[in-house]
Amino acid sequence: MKFRPLHDRVVVKRLESEEKSSGGIIIPDTAKEKPMQGEVIAVGPGARGDDGKVTALDVKAGDTVLFGKWSGTEVKIDGEELLIMKESDIMGVLE
Repeated sequence: MKFRPLHDRVVVKRLESEEKSSGGIIIPDTAKEKPMQGEVIAVGPGARGDDGKVTALDVKAGDTVLFGKWSGTEVKIDGEELLIMKESDIMGVLE
């Protein structure tokens, strides 16, 4: 992928949700909620503070993160559906 986000923006690929419920019922595509987990694909250099210094981001490419249901802007790059969001929209990193 030839895309580099600017400032404190992060490119995230949603992780696929489960096809079945915990009771074994198959969930159709129309009833599934969008997953709120994703893998960080690319990160910007960081936010620029009032003093002009760039503060590096806490997330890095390859991290699995949790984010809000309506976070980010959906884009299609190289045929792949991705989200571009600010680092502040990310709630945490799964380890």
